[in-house]
Amino acid sequence: MEPLSRITSATVDVLDVLLAGQEPRWGLEIVKATGRASGTVYPILDRLERSGWVTSTWEADSERRGPRRRLYQITGEAAPAARRLLAARAEREAARARAGDPLPQPGT
Repeated sequence: MEPLSRITSATVDVLDVLLAGQEPRWGLEIVKATGRASGTVYPILDRLERSGWVTSTWEADSERRGPRRRLYQITGEAAPAARRLLAARAEREAARARAGDPLPQPGT
C-alpha cells in the first residue's frame, strides 16, 4: 500500500462509504452514498486501487439484469489508515463547530 498523494474531502467520503460495510460496493452505489459526481468518484476509486488501498472485481451474478458491476472493497491494510483519516476529519469538523464556522457541504 502506497501513501496517498492527494487526500481530498471527496476521497475521505469514498473511504467512509467503503468502511461502512463488510460487503464490496459498486461504483454507482458509492456515487449515490457520497453525493459526489461520478466524474469525481470513479477517478478516486482508480487512484485508491492503483495505490493499493482498494481492490476491485467484476460482479459474477449472471442472474442480475443489466451490465456487470465493478465491486470495490477497501483492503485490510488500508482500513486503519482510512479510519485515521475519518477521525482527523471528524476532529476538524468538531473544531470548526466549536469555533462557530459552518461545516463544509459535500462537493465543496
